[in-house]
Amino acid sequence: MEVVARAGARRAFVVCSPSINRRTDIVRRIEKALGPVFAGVFDQIEKDCPYPNVCAARDAAREANADLLVAVGGGSVLVATRAVAIFLGEDRSPFEIMTQYPADKPAYSPRLAAPKLPIVNIPTTPTSAMNRAGTGLKNADLDHRMEFFDPKTRPQAILLDYEVLMTTPSSSHRSTATTVFAGLVGAIAAPESNPLVEGDRLQAFRLALRAYSGLAENRDDAASRADLCIAAFLQNRAEDDGARLAASSSFGGDYAVSTALHVQFPHVGQGESISSIHATKIRLSQNDDADAAQAVADALGLGRGAGPVKLAIADELERLYRCVGMPVRLGELDIPRSAIPIIAGLTVKNFNANAGVRSDGERIAAAQQLLEAAY
Repeated sequence: MEVVARAGARRAFVVCSPSINRRTDIVRRIEKALGPVFAGVFDQIEKDCPYPNVCAARDAAREANADLLVAVGGGSVLVATRAVAIFLGEDRSPFEIMTQYPADKPAYSPRLAAPKLPIVNIPTTPTSAMNRAGTGLKNADLDHRMEFFDPKTRPQAILLDYEVLMTTPSSSHRSTATTVFAGLVGAIAAPESNPLVEGDRLQAFRLALRAYSGLAENRDDAASRADLCIAAFLQNRAEDDGARLAASSSFGGDYAVSTALHVQFPHVGQGESISSIHATKIRLSQNDDADAAQAVADALGLGRGAGPVKLAIADELERLYRCVGMPVRLGELDIPRSAIPIIAGLTVKNFNANAGVRSDGERIAAAQQLLEAAY
């Protein structure tokens, strides 16, 4: 593989999920392409990157003398592989180097200065995890995710392969496509004076809307899946080149709530956790930025109507999610209403959404209001 040769690697180690290794021929294709450089595979990464899985993958990569990591899969695998690189490179305990939440003080992420193994990402689904530097792991022994940040874990290369993209079942693709599309709805509302950033966002949205609308028409092909991957990449690039968006913007849903939902309830996908609250979040928003609302409406092809623009946007998103086959109410996720306080409590320690800006009480109250209204 050319990208592995460019990195000067001699021991390329593959990280993936059980289904990738056992239900597809992707790993065999990689092994054939790498020849003697192929150092082995770890195929036990599960949804939301459980900490024990990542530790086992680290140990397997170390035993294989890996000098390059190849991540094959969706967001969980790509994120887990970043964690493997961090755990191999740093000599401190993962609990020392993860994001810290000191009492009555802002959260902070320790600086991770050690060199990291190069990573090659081969995504099987469209995901913003393709070229990010943040890492979040599920840990059943903690009351929050383990979070890490290290720009050195960004991939050396991202390889989009049509055959690989089509191995993902349609239901799983629909969920991840929803995550990408919903994120871009929020992004399109962000003001931006940098024309390069604006161009990336607009093109990303156009690609995502075209591909996502195709799902509503039962059109699902490799080119559309690739377009969604490229849309996610462009949006990441836009955020890197401009100001990073607030994780819970008026039109982008609520990152902390959706993360708590899919981490706490394994049967809930990330896309489902977003679509079930997205329209409600927009309706509850107190943001009266008419220009931002109109920008989203125009991007969705709604034009200018007589009623409140944000309500028209919420209605259109709800319609589109329904057509694609996604839930639009929390009650559709087979989650008991009694779990709402638990979910709301889990939104506090989420660095991307609440890095000490709001008090715990304010964050929980806002989350509970949204969850109740979306139920």
